[in-house]
Formats: sequence, C-alpha cells, structure tokens
Amino acid sequence: MNNNKLAKRMFVPLALATAVAAVSQTASAEIVLYDNDDTTFSTDGYINAFYVNSKVDRAGDNFDRRQSRVKMGFLPNYIGFNMGKQAGDLKLGARASFWVTINDSDDNGTGTDIDVRQFYGTVGSDWGEVLIGKDFGLFARSNIFLDELLTSYGQVSDTLGLVDGGGVSFGNIGTGYPYPFPNAQITYRSPVMNGFRIAAGILDPSDTTTRKDAAGNDLGKSYQKNPRFESEVTYQVELGETKIYSWVNGMHQTSSNTDRSDIAGDDQSSKLRSKGVGYGVQVKHGGMSLTASGFKAKGINGLFTNNPGKANLRDIDSRGYLLQGSYKFGANRIALSTGRTRDDGNVLGNAAHYKTRGAAYFRTINDNLTLVAEYNQFDIDGRKGNSAMDEKTRTMALGAVLTW
Repeated sequence: MNNNKLAKRMFVPLALATAVAAVSQTASAEIVLYDNDDTTFSTDGYINAFYVNSKVDRAGDNFDRRQSRVKMGFLPNYIGFNMGKQAGDLKLGARASFWVTINDSDDNGTGTDIDVRQFYGTVGSDWGEVLIGKDFGLFARSNIFLDELLTSYGQVSDTLGLVDGGGVSFGNIGTGYPYPFPNAQITYRSPVMNGFRIAAGILDPSDTTTRKDAAGNDLGKSYQKNPRFESEVTYQVELGETKIYSWVNGMHQTSSNTDRSDIAGDDQSSKLRSKGVGYGVQVKHGGMSLTASGFKAKGINGLFTNNPGKANLRDIDSRGYLLQGSYKFGANRIALSTGRTRDDGNVLGNAAHYKTRGAAYFRTINDNLTLVAEYNQFDIDGRKGNSAMDEKTRTMALGAVLTW
C-alpha cells in the first residue's frame, strides 16, 4: 500500500478532530462576572499561535518538503463560561466551553471551525459530585491532562494529515496515549478520601462494527446493548516537600452488528469488545517534575478513545508510554519528552510504531502571557517489512500563549 492510500484511509480530517483538554500548565485565573446571592458566573480563556517549520521525509520523493505554517499549538484556543450556585445542601455548577481554530479553510475561505467540547452541569454535596452532559472521557484523561508539553506544540505527522491541516497539532496523541474524546456522559466523582478519589461513568457508546461489502455499501446496523463504561482512580500525597499524583483509568464497551454474513477475504467482525487501561505517576519536588504514563488497549483506535468516522476497528492491540521531565527556575521552565505507541493496525490498517521526542522552553512574562519554543522529532516505522509507511518529520515551533 503506498503513502497516498495510507493518507486516504484516515476516516476524518484529523487536524479538525483533536481539541485537547481544558487544563493548562500556564498560570491563569478566571474573571468573575457575577457574584451575588450564592450565585457566581465567570469566564476563562486560552489563545495561542505558533510559527512552525516542518521538514517532512517519507518513503519515496512525492511528499518530501519543508513546510512553514502559522497555527495553534497542541491545546486549541477556547473561551469558557462557568456557573455556580448554592441551593441548600447542594452545590450546582455548569460549564460551557467553545473551541476555535485560527486557520480558515483553503477550500471554503473563512471556514473557521467552532466546537463545543464541554457543555455540562454538576450536582455536588458531601457525598461527591455527579456530572451530566458533555465532557472529556475518563480513559486516558490524566495521561493527557498532566502532559508536560500540553501548552506547547508537539508532533505533526504528514501521514496523518497534520502538517497541512487547519487545526491543532497532535502533541503526544498517538505517541504515548489516545485522546479522551469529549462525549455525552453521566459520571460520579467521590470526595477525596485519604488522598484517593474515584470517578465512574456511563458514556454514549461508539459504533465500532461498521461492515461494508466490496462496493463500500453498509451491511447491517451497528448497535450497543450497553453504554460504554469508564472509570478512573487517583491518589495524591505530599511527603515533605515532594508531591506525588498517581492514577489508573479504564474503559469497556461492546458493539455488535445486525449483519451476520461471512465476508470473503475480509476480517470485519459482527461483534467487537473494546477495552483499555491507562496509568501513570507524576512527582514534583521544588522546581522539578517527573511524569511517567502509559496505556494498553484492544479494539480501539490508537489515536482516539472513541471511533470518529465509524472506522472498521479490529480485535487487535495498541499500547504506549510517555516519559517526561521538566525543571522550573524563576520565570523559565525546560521540558523534555519521549513517547511511543505500538499499534497493530487499527490506526492505518497496518502495524507500525509511532514515536516522538521533544524539547521545549517556556518563558513566563506575567500571569497571563508565556512564550514557548520547541523542537520535535516524529517517526513512523512500519512493522513487518512495510517500509511504505515510514515517516520522519522534524518541527521547530515558536509561539505565545495568552490566558485569562
């Protein structure tokens, strides 16, 4: 399979499908717009832009080039609104956040996209909190929220359509963890008990058993008897001046298809059980921070925890890890990162290793403005002799992040 066909197998424009979590390592504070009668309303936001220069080296000569862009970083631009109200013994809350790409479309002119990544309400008390609505999933959640390069740039794979795409970069998505897609959910979170906190929820399930005939026509209907189940357990402790935060999260879902016919020469399944586990630990002491995380999954896409575009997933494995360290001194922070995902074929249809290495420098100007410089190396190594998938992309990014 050549590189053109590999790129065409991507089931959605990836650059438009990868907004990341609303958690930033940049200092910021919400602006309170109203605070009266036990009711609050506030806003927060994030704006960033990078000049990036990527050198692409793929199998053959049709894709090799050096590309300059002005784009967002790993964390997209957004504006968020928050509401809180004390109603007797219950604490009511809500959040809506709107995520915006700064790159218009080459095809549609002013085709800037606006996405609602969060739109939920919460009900809390001494017994914990229940969230209803749309929010990021629990599986792989802390893996990405605690990424040391969250407010930087990260990897842009040409094979995945990111170098020329109009949206965000991928950061470490696909090279250490899958992205916990925002999803409709009902989730319970316990109070923090001796450092432990438990979250468990039911999420809107994904179609993973789309079956097609040789002409590309759909066969049967995908369905799920049960919702997707996701959970996360976190533990935090302070030992003197050392702070430790650790987590384990997971998901489970079964999807079926009404079509039961045999499809000659195809490995499409009429039933697929998807499951995964994520884990990690972050240790902070003084200005130093060390983070190690990983995941292992079966029957999911190595890039996403749901299944955008209803790709035909298979009962095969993906696994990955991410190792990072950073040091903060004065207004400066330096971060190093290396990660890898080994996918047995759900991402592009063929087994491959996806690897990235990055070094970033952050300079805090004030509580609302940070300057960022990063160098990133991204590789795809086709396994089982499939060198047509190979890619090496090197990216330099210089940008600024504004928060409130």
